[in-house]
Amino acid sequence: MKRKTLNILTVSAIITTIGFLMDGDMKEPSMTMRFTEFFAMMTMLFLAISVIYLPAHSLTKKLQRVRQ
Repeated sequence: MKRKTLNILTVSAIITTIGFLMDGDMKEPSMTMRFTEFFAMMTMLFLAISVIYLPAHSLTKKLQRVRQ
């Protein structure tokens, strides 16, 4: 479980970094606001991916056990 969580966090960080670099809006002059936006977006992506992936993975494992 720890490995899966770390992988999801890594994917979230990569997607957030790409999105942050591609963003064409004016950047906030405050560095704290930039970091806040970055980590807030990474947290939202992490939660969204986790909510979808972990139950789906658990369900597929249970279905494989039932078939055997």
